[in-house]
Amino acid sequence: MKRKKVIIMGAAGRDFHNFNMYFRDNEAYEVVAFTAAQIPNIDDRRYPAELAGKLYPKGIPIHPEEELSQLIKRNKVEQVVFAYSDISHVDLMHKGSLVLASRADFRLMGNHTLYLESKVPVISVCAVRTGSGKSPTTRKICAILKERDRCVVAIRHPMPYGDLVKQRVQRFATYDDLDKHDCTIEEREEYEPLIDKGIIVYAGVDYEAILRQAEKEADVIVWDGGNNDLPFIHSNLHIVIADPMRAGHESRYHPGEANVRMADVIIINKAHTADRKDILSVRENVRGMNPRALVIEAASPISVERPEMIRGKRVLVVEDGPTVTHGGMAYGAGMIGAEDNGGIIIDPRPFALGSIAETYAHYPHLREVLPAMGYGEEQVRELEETINGADCDVVVSGTPVDLRRVIKVNKPIVRVRYEISEIGHPDLREIIEERIGILLAQCEGDHCGIR
Repeated sequence: MKRKKVIIMGAAGRDFHNFNMYFRDNEAYEVVAFTAAQIPNIDDRRYPAELAGKLYPKGIPIHPEEELSQLIKRNKVEQVVFAYSDISHVDLMHKGSLVLASRADFRLMGNHTLYLESKVPVISVCAVRTGSGKSPTTRKICAILKERDRCVVAIRHPMPYGDLVKQRVQRFATYDDLDKHDCTIEEREEYEPLIDKGIIVYAGVDYEAILRQAEKEADVIVWDGGNNDLPFIHSNLHIVIADPMRAGHESRYHPGEANVRMADVIIINKAHTADRKDILSVRENVRGMNPRALVIEAASPISVERPEMIRGKRVLVVEDGPTVTHGGMAYGAGMIGAEDNGGIIIDPRPFALGSIAETYAHYPHLREVLPAMGYGEEQVRELEETINGADCDVVVSGTPVDLRRVIKVNKPIVRVRYEISEIGHPDLREIIEERIGILLAQCEGDHCGIR
């Protein structure tokens, strides 16, 4: 049988999962290449033979997305599968038009063919856009479950930016684990706050293997989504975070809109800082798309560890990288903390070096904040040199990672942190008690994998 030639468009995450779940041992298809976008330094490598299966003894090459049309024509590709997240519907169809013009089919895969099934209850936390507030929501859900003396494990959406074989299954319980796995700043931003709360985190490349390992020590699994992607594991409670600071995006971004339509609960976050008319607009939009979902509001109050160090000082604001780059936000918690405490914000762009300067060129909406880009050793060094060269008195960091653990900075760093606080009732505790408590009661005992 002639195998249909396929290219999978990705960003080192959803693309690998789609391959592992659907294409790896599927003799009807030949995946000739992956393409890579969004994340620096993840192209020009291979999906390794050790993970690719018997049909791919040499592995599969990964090319920059810019080469897509050439790859289609050169390899006589019949189908291109789009497999990454946080992209506008317009930009998505521009890519689809390029594929169609190159004489291949353009495909989006539904989650029904890609889901993993868990032996224990699963709560999934996903979003409309990057930077909506998934991480603090995940942390709060984990804390609620721990208070009930449940063994809770978080499984994080993939961020395999290094050696894919070594990253097949990763377990993080301590800071030493972060060093052992050579975690990037972006990985640390997701793992550190959970480790701080005593939560074990799994991540990696092969999510079938990851899930089976996690089930051995979990009463409940919390899927901690990345960007606005769909969960990889079928969940018993699907919670989606919407962002009124970007009202309207709930119906204009892929696959965030699909998340809204699938949600059991939609949390409209940042209610303390957003305009009320935008909150009501989001509420109306999500109700129109998913009238069965429970819609609640929440705030993300911030705390500043040493506010007295900011007032009247020249401040360099560092923000979470994905939120202010492909997430499209011009600022985050760091800027709010700096402004609320009387800081004089400096323009970081004149001090940007190397790939950091390239980031500003690629995302021209960034003007007053420095994105905490750190996808590899060279970029971490350039971030460090950019901060050390900046003409300022203090650094205000809104990124969840403690930058002092990964770079040496010649200025004091003031950290800004944020959690989530629901407004009114039902709140997350009540929702979990109702939806997951029943499952746990039914599932007590070895028959369901719970210890």
